[in-house]
Amino acid sequence: MKKIILGIDGMRCGMCEAHINDAVRKCMGDKIIKIKSSHKKNTCQILSDDSIDLDAIKNSITKDGYRITSTEIIENYTKRGLFW
Repeated sequence: MKKIILGIDGMRCGMCEAHINDAVRKCMGDKIIKIKSSHKKNTCQILSDDSIDLDAIKNSITKDGYRITSTEIIENYTKRGLFW
């Protein structure tokens, strides 16, 4: 399992968060285990299986007018408890 944390510039409200989440889900489908975006933190956290295409995710986000500012990938992530 991987945890990907993307820094995203351009989110202003909760609808922007939902738009980012929908774009990633449409791009990767059932490979996404969990996704959470925050316009206050300017981040999108993605929990996925190991066969995810990061470039496709970035393209789906940037084509909608948002800008990726940073990328952090945590390999072999183990989910702790009920939340992240």
